[in-house]
Formats: sequence, structure tokens, C-alpha cells
Amino acid sequence: MKVIVMYGAGDVRVEEVPDPTIQQPTDAIVRVVAGCVCGSDLWPYQSLPASSSGRRMGHEFLGVIEEIGSEVSGLRRGQLVVAPFVWSDNTCDFCREGLQSSCRHGGTWGTWGHDLDGGQGEAVRVPLADGTLVPLPVEEDSALIPSLLTLSDVLCTGHHSAVTGGVRQGSTVTVIGDGAVGLSAVVSAKRLGAERIILMGRHTDRTDLGREFGATDVVAARGEEGVAAVLELTGGDGTHAVLECVGTRDSLQTSFSIARAGGTISCVGAPQYDEVTMDFGLFTKNIHLTGGVAPVRKYIPELLPDVLSGAIEPGKVFDRTVGLDEVPKAYQAMNDREALKVLFR
Repeated sequence: MKVIVMYGAGDVRVEEVPDPTIQQPTDAIVRVVAGCVCGSDLWPYQSLPASSSGRRMGHEFLGVIEEIGSEVSGLRRGQLVVAPFVWSDNTCDFCREGLQSSCRHGGTWGTWGHDLDGGQGEAVRVPLADGTLVPLPVEEDSALIPSLLTLSDVLCTGHHSAVTGGVRQGSTVTVIGDGAVGLSAVVSAKRLGAERIILMGRHTDRTDLGREFGATDVVAARGEEGVAAVLELTGGDGTHAVLECVGTRDSLQTSFSIARAGGTISCVGAPQYDEVTMDFGLFTKNIHLTGGVAPVRKYIPELLPDVLSGAIEPGKVFDRTVGLDEVPKAYQAMNDREALKVLFR
């Protein structure tokens, strides 16, 4: 089968590898129908050291079950399923607490040396299939495929930021970042009843989509100028929730400056920093700092009905669709900001 392998910064290749096989009785083999490139994939695309073994890529996919192990009981061949970006048994103590991202027996897709499949390929061996995969009640040619694919990561990550950020009816919210996760955070904040949603982003095509998703204001400025703009919009107070969806030190420092006293900052952008400055002024504001890796498996059942009904349309974050052979070019397009998020079929 064909898969995507990254050998270093800017070096993404399409390769042939052996088809996956059942290795454990709890495995399933999923033929990928749709997958995508994640914004977090761009960090290694920009900085990964060169390697002779390469790294299997991709953690967002949905597809059709082709084979199941002897101990898989809740799934059947031929089902369309979506996979969270972390596989889990969904039964351990952390999973029962709704933290499948910390499952004692789980893991992530794609590793060094090709010893685990990534989501950017023609098929995937899914460990702990009963706990990981969620059946979808549509066919593989459904027009809902793009929106259903967002359940594997970006929609649930945006939702996680809104939930942990304490967004509720009447909240004021700032979303930092106009990437797919930031736009999904706008969708989620609107869904949870936020009264005002300020989107901080500089790309007009993306912030226009953010307005469609529910953003009430857009701030294109960054740094001190961006902080001043948000404070002006909020009478100097800042917002109840700040959803940090970028992962840079600057975006977090901005969050500290625009959070309302007693408010919450939820960080879901993959951190690209080792330390940040937290001064006494921040201490006196009683700010809550939260976020982290989204437990996607927890959120899919809650969000799935709204995707199926069309109440939300997160699949609009995909602005380009390609075949698997074109995925290396998709990385470049996203890295150059020529595409927001690329779906492959």
C-alpha cells in the first residue's frame, strides 16, 4: 500500500510498504477513505532532523473496516468508522474519567521506523479497535465526509478548548489563531452559547470563514497592538475565556494580557516553547490556565449528532482536496499558507 513518510524538514515522500495485518486479537484493519494534513504536522515539516528511517505521518482519518481480530466484538466488517488521533481501550481508569488521551494502554499513530501505521496512507492497523473506533451511520460517499473527518481531531480539539475554557451561555471569548483548530474553537464557542467571540487572525479568507462560524469581531493585529485592540473591544477588561490555538510563546503571552480577571486560558496549540513569563500582575488577576491534548474519543458521541444534522459544518475548514500521491504538495501548500487544511481521498 501507499503511505506518507517524512524523512526530515521539507522531505515528505509517498512510499510503498506491506499491507497491514492483524497482529493482536483486538486489532482491526481500516481501509482509509479520507484523511488530512494537520497543522501540527507542519512543525516537523519545518524542523525535523533528517533520518534514514523516516517517520510515518498522519493521525486524522476515517475509513471502512476490512478485517477484525477475534476479540473485537463491537464492530463489524464494512462499517464506516472514524478514528480519534489517539487510540485507547476506553476502559482503563483514565478513560473512564474521560481522559482517553492518557489511556494506560493507548498510543498515537505513526512512529519512527514504520513500526506503526500512520493515518496518511491507504490502510491502517488500529490497535484496541473496540475502544478506539466510532461507527458512522453514513456511506463512504456521503457529502458529510469532510465534516465527519474533523471529529478525528480539529473539531474535538476546538471543542476541548471551549469546554476547558469554561465557555457557556453569555460568555465573552477570544480565539487566538485562524487555523483549522482556531476556527473549530469558534464553532465550539458558538455552539456552547458564547455571546461575543473575538477571532485573532490575519488571513482574510480564514477570518471570513470564522465570521460564518460565529465570530462577532476580528482582530488582525498581533503583539501589543493586538492586545490593545481586544482590550478596546472589551472596555479594558478582556474576555472570560481565551482559547489559545497556535502554540507559540507569543500567542500565550498575548493570552495572559487579554484574559479577564478570574477568566480562563485554554491552550490547545501544540507548544513550541520551553518557558514563558508569568509576572505578578498575572498572579493578581486569578487566571486559570488549562487545556492540553484533547480526549477526542470522549467528545465524538457528543458532537456527532450536530455534524449529522448539519447544525454545524466544520468540514468547511478543508479548502483543498487531493489524492494520496499529492499529499507532499499539500504539506508545502499549507506551510506556505496557500491552503488552510488539505483533505485527501
